[in-house]
Amino acid sequence: MKKFLVISLLLVVSLVIIAAELVIYTSDSFAGGIGKVIAPKFEKVYKCKVKMISFGSMGDVLARIIAEKNSPKADVVIGLNPQQLQKAIKEGVLEKYRPVNSKNIVYKSLVTDYGTVYDYGALAMIYNVEKIKNPPRSFKDLLKPEYKGKIVLIDPRTSSTGLTFLMWTIAAFGEDDAMEYWKQLKNNVLMFTSGWSAAFKMIETGEADIIVSYATDGAYSMYKYGSIKYMPVIFEEGAYVLEEYASIVKGAKNLALARTFLEFILTPDFQKEVPLNQWMMPVINVELPEVFKYVPTFKKILKVKPDVNDRIDEVLKKWEKAVIG
Repeated sequence: MKKFLVISLLLVVSLVIIAAELVIYTSDSFAGGIGKVIAPKFEKVYKCKVKMISFGSMGDVLARIIAEKNSPKADVVIGLNPQQLQKAIKEGVLEKYRPVNSKNIVYKSLVTDYGTVYDYGALAMIYNVEKIKNPPRSFKDLLKPEYKGKIVLIDPRTSSTGLTFLMWTIAAFGEDDAMEYWKQLKNNVLMFTSGWSAAFKMIETGEADIIVSYATDGAYSMYKYGSIKYMPVIFEEGAYVLEEYASIVKGAKNLALARTFLEFILTPDFQKEVPLNQWMMPVINVELPEVFKYVPTFKKILKVKPDVNDRIDEVLKKWEKAVIG
């Protein structure tokens, strides 16, 4: 009888472990890229299921989490940039947690209590070398008539990349002058996509000649095409670095599993997949692929004033007025 009870108990425990499901909200680019690689790894090691749900861009993801604030459906959100992380904290939708594995992060300034950084990378303008022979070297160059209708940018209201590009212009010009710059820049823009994936697809299909993307795209081009077809340029004004964060959603049903996932993203098993799947830089010390020698270096890093992150809705309204009217 006792043996039967022990076996029954073990069976129940094993069924609970197998039935455990981690629900992750993220962007299309993460779910369709590195998410396909790391989810099976996590499932295998921790004997659970990962349900990864994407809502297009990270702006859409954050809006969904805020909308579900009183009845959260997700355990983890992954892909927040610093501005979105700050807004999520302000909205009270994140659980405070600092992973033990934060000790592995190379740049200690990136360690926070509400978001676990898992990658970073400098923004850059990417141009098709077969079409653009005289590439822009500065923000002011983008205003030249020769680029009219050749530039595709990303909506900062919906995309973390788009929002970061807006922050880059603010860091370069100051808030008010950046809005004046946007009033001129919009005249050269072919269109604004809702997310990074759509913009990159347009340069791959030849619909766009110049897009905003990341400095690692030279490495991506060499890896995929054997040559640098899409050349990254970090503007003369200075580089702007984006970090991406994963956080636990407040009220997560699988809190223990969510904490385990945040620990997992700071291990070599996750981080070694970042370069060739996320095309960003890992945050712990792992060996970089050979093609990453094609990532341009930079000496100057631009930053926005701290209060800008606290006023992101106000800043976006100013952008709307400058660009849309």
